[in-house]
Amino acid sequence: MLKEIVLDKFSKVPETMIILGSGINEFVNNLSDSTCLSYKELFDFDTDKSIGHTGQLHLGYLNNKPLLVLEGRKHYYEEVSDSDMRLMIQSFASVGVKNIIITNACGGMNESYEPGDIMVIEDHINMMGRNPLVGKNNDELGVRFVDMSEPYDLEFRNTIDKVSFKLNIKLQHGVYVSYIGPSYETKAEIKAFRMLGGDAVGMSTVPEVIIARHANMRVLGLSLITNMSTGISKNKLSHIEVLEVGKKSVKKLSKLLIGFIERI
Repeated sequence: MLKEIVLDKFSKVPETMIILGSGINEFVNNLSDSTCLSYKELFDFDTDKSIGHTGQLHLGYLNNKPLLVLEGRKHYYEEVSDSDMRLMIQSFASVGVKNIIITNACGGMNESYEPGDIMVIEDHINMMGRNPLVGKNNDELGVRFVDMSEPYDLEFRNTIDKVSFKLNIKLQHGVYVSYIGPSYETKAEIKAFRMLGGDAVGMSTVPEVIIARHANMRVLGLSLITNMSTGISKNKLSHIEVLEVGKKSVKKLSKLLIGFIERI
């Protein structure tokens, strides 16, 4: 079904897809000649709209380049199974998508960061206690034991650096820590994550990266720092703040994404 929908829109399957994190939805306004379908229609599941996800796949063009944009994602804290977590990305990998840009809104643990900063993910630490590849392996997509020595494509990271330099947009670079949520982290947990080498913390992305690398998709990960983490921020954490900072920063992030997609 998915392949038929994609090929009905485009003459061939787009090479690249984007997952938009909380508050970053307005990026879809950059698409031309776009159509959208709900995740309910495609995958028979809903997304939690209260966290800023509309749950729609957009099929459109970015400067005449075909692009698939997923407006929202599933999180483990929504009580999804590993097979549910695999479904979306493996579906797109199966129809021939090669590249995935994964964005998220997250908390900054590195004290040199500020809300509104964009961090290029260089590596990650999985603190979810879950791996989405648990279960029967899909041998058609990838091997059972997946190499994770470079989950975030080095060439892609170099390209986004060149784009940021050209646009005069500051980028941070760091390690993303995934935490299952939905409660925010404690001060002690943040202290531990920082000691492990983490720079930012969030409740998504890492499962998607693992699934994408299993299917040999090339990955670029971008984190929007929407708030400072527990114990660093002087304020109590709020998802409303996450969405507000996301909306304020989406234009800057959009410029980076547009410039990057033009180069790949």
